[in-house]
Amino acid sequence: MPENISHSVNSTNLADILERVLDKGIVIAGDIKIQIADIDLLTIKIRLLVASVDKAKEIGINWWQEDTFLSSTAHESELKLQNKELLERIEKLEAANKS
Repeated sequence: MPENISHSVNSTNLADILERVLDKGIVIAGDIKIQIADIDLLTIKIRLLVASVDKAKEIGINWWQEDTFLSSTAHESELKLQNKELLERIEKLEAANKS
C-alpha cells in the first residue's frame, strides 16, 4: 500500500509580489555613460525607487508634496507667497510715488 504523500505548494501571485515590493520598497540604479577616446560626452544617472507612499514617507521621501505641479496644497502655498511678495512690491512702489 503506497504511503500518502502530501505536497505543499506555495503559490505567489502578482498581487502578493506587488504588496511585498510596495511594503519593503525596491531600488533600481544604473548609469549610462557615453565616451569617445576616453572623453566623457554624457553621463546619465538613473535611480528608481518603487515603494508605497507610506513607505516613501517613512524613509523621508516626500518630494511630491512640495512640487507645485503635483500638489494642490503646494501650489496654493506658492500662490500665497507670490501674492504676498507682489503686495509688498506694490506698497513699496506706492510709498516711493508719494515721496
